[in-house]
Amino acid sequence: MSALSNKSFSQYQCVEAALPFSAVAQRLLIGGSPLPLMNSQYEAILRTYAARQAKGRRELDERLLRIQKQIPSLAPLEASLASLQAEKVRSAIEGSQEERSRLEKEIDLLRSKRKQLLEKEGYTLLDLEPSFVCPDCRDTGFIGTEKCHCFLQAEIDLIYNQSHLKEILKEENFHSFSYAWYEGEDQDIMKRHVMDAWLFIEAFDTSFQNLLLLGEVGTGKTFLSNCIAKELMDTGHSVVYLTAFQLFELLSKAVFGDPREQAYEQQAYPYIFDCDLLIIDDLGTELSNSFTISQFFLCINERILRRKSTLISSNLDMEALKNTYSERTLSRIISSYTIRQLPGSDIRIRKKLQSSA
Repeated sequence: MSALSNKSFSQYQCVEAALPFSAVAQRLLIGGSPLPLMNSQYEAILRTYAARQAKGRRELDERLLRIQKQIPSLAPLEASLASLQAEKVRSAIEGSQEERSRLEKEIDLLRSKRKQLLEKEGYTLLDLEPSFVCPDCRDTGFIGTEKCHCFLQAEIDLIYNQSHLKEILKEENFHSFSYAWYEGEDQDIMKRHVMDAWLFIEAFDTSFQNLLLLGEVGTGKTFLSNCIAKELMDTGHSVVYLTAFQLFELLSKAVFGDPREQAYEQQAYPYIFDCDLLIIDDLGTELSNSFTISQFFLCINERILRRKSTLISSNLDMEALKNTYSERTLSRIISSYTIRQLPGSDIRIRKKLQSSA
């Protein structure tokens, strides 16, 4: 049985380990080297939620006070409504059907009157309720015992801002992208690929899509991936970046490591499978074996089933991908990915030669 299919995804979500959950996200985003202050990072997010709840309560209190001053008759109406609702509860046990019907009519009448009073002053019923940044979890960060999607986003945003990935994306983005390293027809091809990248970004929330970038070493695959990552992260999307080596090392330790190591690495699964965009860089540079082949298929297949986008870059051509990862895997990629072959020669070498000239 394959490693990822041994346990349900919900089991991985609930894994509790000695190491903090946010540590895994940090390692994913910054390429595998953990930073200190992991507990304080986690606590910083919890403080953000506490501040958000306090702000929501304060704004509600201020709004209710303002409404009561503008509509003095609202408070006694609310008291009457509460009294009738209490009577209705008691009548469900002790009263007759006729009594319950009478109470329901009176309650409906008061609700209608309340609505009219509010609308006359430019308010709605929603103004009597707390407002939330995230209505799904009501600004708690959790839905039941599970972390809300906004908590995952908060972790990723915090790590992004505190990691060197932010500095990398300052340098590698569409504003710093240069076509000068591509000549003739290659430049025209690259312009089309950049346009495709923008289309991928613009349709990201409305159209499920995946990208496979192929090309020789140094032709700009990682740079273009970083351009896409920055645009999506700047618009609030969760992006996880891993080299193929890091991905398979993580999955391997999650299966074959000691119990503590397994629990630690398995915490990465929600990030790998549920982030908005997973970037797998340099596919083919890892040591390939039956484990990596099966895990690669399960990884991309699971994300396709969840309709979560993946961006893969590789120095391998299509034939080499088939020989390395199986015809079944290549077929899945062909059917679900937009494939682009980046032109040109090694830009890194050319830059180095130019700077030393």
